[in-house]
Amino acid sequence: MTELGAGDGPVLSVLLPVRNEGINLRTMLKLLAGAVEVPNEVLVVYDHPDDDSLPVVASLAPQHPNLRPIHNTLGPGVVNAIRAGVSAARGRYVLIFAADEVGPVLAIDDMLELMDRGCDFVSCTRYAHGGRRLGGSIVGGALSRLANRLFHRIAGSVLTDSTTGIKMFKREVFERLNVQSPPVGWVVVFEMAIKAELAGLTLGEVPIVSIDRLYGGRSTFRLGPWFVEYLRWFLWGLRRLRSRAPRGRTVLLPQRPTSLREIP
Repeated sequence: MTELGAGDGPVLSVLLPVRNEGINLRTMLKLLAGAVEVPNEVLVVYDHPDDDSLPVVASLAPQHPNLRPIHNTLGPGVVNAIRAGVSAARGRYVLIFAADEVGPVLAIDDMLELMDRGCDFVSCTRYAHGGRRLGGSIVGGALSRLANRLFHRIAGSVLTDSTTGIKMFKREVFERLNVQSPPVGWVVVFEMAIKAELAGLTLGEVPIVSIDRLYGGRSTFRLGPWFVEYLRWFLWGLRRLRSRAPRGRTVLLPQRPTSLREIP
């Protein structure tokens, strides 16, 4: 991680919501340290003080002064971890990232490029422009691909993967999105993508190869409650995007090829 000079603020705040991600977190922090070249901070957001991610943060903190643990006291779930992380963030841009996703690290430069070109909100895609999804739940993967394809075509969303958890946005944009999701999985990022488009924000999209749970840990995927909540936001977004005049309907792509597109 690029260190900050005296009096400097970070360009990027990386939020890592964790729940016993000690094994994955050690690898992720090393990858971020090598991949992110702009001044940055990495905020590891945890719910419980006995989370096994905290010893990893403590052991690596001396080598990474921009690493901070953030105790989420707002309630359980990713949505509250994001709220707590954004509140503590000092960066110009905020990146929501998953501790078990190793592939998308290489796309961070492209996301930063789009932000510097004027985007307010950048989402990654596993389903277009050379993006791919590997590993994880077979059922969850099939539902995700189908839902995103339908939402892109039927609702007319410019984004091809609204549900991916990898999002970057200007820090001040978050309050405008007025997130209301319950703490069910990562549905909050789907809500954020829909509302960013409805708000007329300048959007960007970067392809990634998503490699889920390469190093271990347990997925929190639960088909029943996740399906119900994602369906609710799917229908909510469908009604509003189809009834609104086009706003925020331009999506920017990276000018240079993403290295991940070269993976066969």
